[in-house]
Amino acid sequence: MTLQSELNTITSTLSELGARLTALVERDGNELDNELYGELVAAERAIGTLLRRLNRATRSMS
Repeated sequence: MTLQSELNTITSTLSELGARLTALVERDGNELDNELYGELVAAERAIGTLLRRLNRATRSMS
């Protein structure tokens, strides 16, 4: 597997995970205690940061 295809696979997987976390936070956020809610939002943001960095890395390869 080439580096480009590996990065595309990782990016796709993280995008799906981020979407699932967003859906969970939006759907169940009101029912979660504040600490858990905060941790899930932080995880969601971290994945967003990772995605931006991976996209930049992928673009720099072109």
